[in-house]
Amino acid sequence: MLRILSIATLAAASLAAAVPAAAQDKWPSRPITIVGGFPNGSGVDLYARKLGQGLTETLGVPVVVEARTGAGGNVASDVVSRAAPDGYTFLFGTAGTHAINAALYKSLSFDVWNDFSHIALLGDVPNVLLVNPKKHPDIKTCKDLIALARKNPGKMNYSSTGNGTSGHLAGAQFTNQAKVQIMHVPYRGQGPAMTALLSGEVDFFFNQSAPSIAAVQSGQVIALGVTTSKPLEALPGVPTVAEGCGLPGYESSTWYGLFGPAKLPADIQKRFSDAVIKEMSKPEFQRWLIDSQGITPPTDPSPAAFERVHKADIKRWAEVVKQSGARVD
Repeated sequence: MLRILSIATLAAASLAAAVPAAAQDKWPSRPITIVGGFPNGSGVDLYARKLGQGLTETLGVPVVVEARTGAGGNVASDVVSRAAPDGYTFLFGTAGTHAINAALYKSLSFDVWNDFSHIALLGDVPNVLLVNPKKHPDIKTCKDLIALARKNPGKMNYSSTGNGTSGHLAGAQFTNQAKVQIMHVPYRGQGPAMTALLSGEVDFFFNQSAPSIAAVQSGQVIALGVTTSKPLEALPGVPTVAEGCGLPGYESSTWYGLFGPAKLPADIQKRFSDAVIKEMSKPEFQRWLIDSQGITPPTDPSPAAFERVHKADIKRWAEVVKQSGARVD
């Protein structure tokens, strides 16, 4: 009897182990969802949808994008951190959601490192320093902006897409290094923050590259600098903030990255990572990133490289958040 029970137990264990393996072999067999934490039309949304279109063809199943907005991307992160690690739910994350928020929020319902698996690093995303030429026709360069701010301490302001966002922190670094007194005015998202700039409510705005490029090309705003260490091809003639503002060493760019839930099977992680990297490595996809989004494709998008960048940025942004004094309870 004991021998029969032992055999039965071993058979059951083998069957249990075989089921997930079989499911992995058939992956993907149904639609895959990429969850984004920002509204339709945002840089995150545009990139996710573009990537999803290509992956749909490559993988042979629909890859759909779902926006779960709120709390600076934390709502989407929470959803994916709790999802089954079966290869059908992924997160389009950012340095904001997975590095800045760890220092900005007093408590999170998830761990930005331990509750996720790394799929691919998707690109370097800068902010662009924008001014409204109708409000400030005499500002032609960043040094003009700094000179005006120094003549009017405490009287100028800048908008951001929210307290503790990359645009807020880029502005905080700018004011600290330039040694000027400028008020930060947070808004609920890119749309309201840009509207504030165009209506003259604020003096300048550090906005993400994709919407900035469109606004500059339309003539609504002028760009005084980009927050990366090198100029952007999509904005010819626009210097870096470090150069154009006379602030050596200034850099405040973020990244996009694709995450899965923790404990994602290694073979699914690799297969999805390979598919993503293949898609984003296509010349036409890279030109779209560079020309229309202002995003610099990563030299190494692999999960291992992504882990290194992510780990380093958790520490780096914690220091920036501390210096800025930003906090969300």
